Amino acid sequence: MTSASVLVPHYGAPEPTRALVAGLVAQRGRAAIAEVIVVDDASPDPLSDVAGATIIRRPVNGGFGAAVNTGARAATGDLLLSLNSDLQVSPTFVADLVGASAPWQPAVTGPAIRDLGGHPAYTARHFPTATQQVTEWLTPLARFRDRRLLHEAVGHDTRAVPGATVTVDWLVGAALLVPREAFLAVGGFDESYHMNSEEIDLQRRLRERGIPSVFLGTVEALHEGGGSSDPAQRRRWLVDSRFRYAAKWGGRRRLRAGLQAATAINLAANTTRRALGNRAVHPFVTARSEWRLITGDHR
Repeated sequence: MTSASVLVPHYGAPEPTRALVAGLVAQRGRAAIAEVIVVDDASPDPLSDVAGATIIRRPVNGGFGAAVNTGARAATGDLLLSLNSDLQVSPTFVADLVGASAPWQPAVTGPAIRDLGGHPAYTARHFPTATQQVTEWLTPLARFRDRRLLHEAVGHDTRAVPGATVTVDWLVGAALLVPREAFLAVGGFDESYHMNSEEIDLQRRLRERGIPSVFLGTVEALHEGGGSSDPAQRRRWLVDSRFRYAAKWGGRRRLRAGLQAATAINLAANTTRRALGNRAVHPFVTARSEWRLITGDHR
């Protein structure tokens, strides 16, 4: 029987991690779980021992990819299931996901994910392009964010909805099931990404070895999201990771030029909104903030 090692990186408040891990440990009798491994990534709120789980404590914080790599090196299962610590899963989640993925293996697979309000998240994506990221940067388009056309324009694969099973370019890393041997063969996650884009990079390298990514919408999980860092820090990590990815896979200059042009458009749009009476808009403050993100040290 195929076994899975469940890896949970921990950083931040311990309560969600403890709840998730306790639920995973309880599933060991109903699923082929080799072990549950929690990697405490030098969290300011360390996780105390949890019965039935192995806890590995990193001496320094390395980010999501480094934490998963640490757990993967200690794992023994055929598959690695990495889960964000703020996920909520059903009592049969691991067995359901491993079972649904079996016909596709070797493959990277992931479930449908909903927010705590029950709304589905766009966790299946097209490989990123500068055009997608510039479109997402444009403030004037925000009013259309619920339109299917705009979702596709920013890189969301709108075929991947709960209930569907679809081969996609890549899956968001909140819940990923990966063959352990393939993961280790490509060196795991690139740890130069502190947070974000490391899962895209990994899935591109696996795709080059013929290993697809498959969205398994018949299995679901709930995800709170963003619980371990402030929004400004998360945005810095996001932009940093996108430039790092573009430097590695191509398109860095196009991305920088496109975001600079989009910032100019945002400034014009925000200036108009301010002139029309929206005093909550601060065009030049926003433009300076966006410009600093674009022109960071390694741009």
